[in-house]
Amino acid sequence: MALLVMVRHGQSLWNLENRFTGWTDVPLTEKGKEEARTCGELLHCVRFDIAFTSKLSRAQQTLQLLLAAAGQSDVPVIEDEALNERHYGELQGLNKAETAAKFGAETVQRWRRGFEDRPPGGESLKDTAVRSLRYFYSAIVPELATGKNVIVSAHGNTIRAILMELDHLSPAQVEKVEIEYCVPIAFEARSDGSFAQVLLPRCDLVSAPQPPARRIGSS
Repeated sequence: MALLVMVRHGQSLWNLENRFTGWTDVPLTEKGKEEARTCGELLHCVRFDIAFTSKLSRAQQTLQLLLAAAGQSDVPVIEDEALNERHYGELQGLNKAETAAKFGAETVQRWRRGFEDRPPGGESLKDTAVRSLRYFYSAIVPELATGKNVIVSAHGNTIRAILMELDHLSPAQVEKVEIEYCVPIAFEARSDGSFAQVLLPRCDLVSAPQPPARRIGSS
């Protein structure tokens, strides 16, 4: 059975500055780069066949650093804006604390966490789920169905949307879900089309580098 691993990008400059980022293309901080490398080291014993990422450089750079640290820079990568972060519209670039003070903490919390609430000119999580899941089922699931191990480097809200679908979470439940930087989330893709969340192997207990025959999944 194939493995799906999803990873949120490392810390970006605007994450550090507590700003709404959305589709703004913001680079990783040095801490974010190190988070990506550490994640790759943790995943070195999982052999990936294909990788997907967004059109935003923070996710792309995370994937590049991660795969290099895992010794798998040769993995083919597909980029698509369907995996981009939720678009925050007029909030993009604004400091989150200052925005809460201006519009009210409850209003901003609904914009950030409500399933159907849209910030001015932006997307709701529901909107984000529609585009990301359409792509997930049309592009990613077919790769899993052939037995390929897939890694996705994306964003907090696109991963929340996919996680909501695979874990059958309600809108109220997904509001409480936090996706941490560069902490891999793994699912086993079963032959009947279902998904089961699984624990990744303890790669720190496996000597690196590993010959392909001893790695998990296809070689």
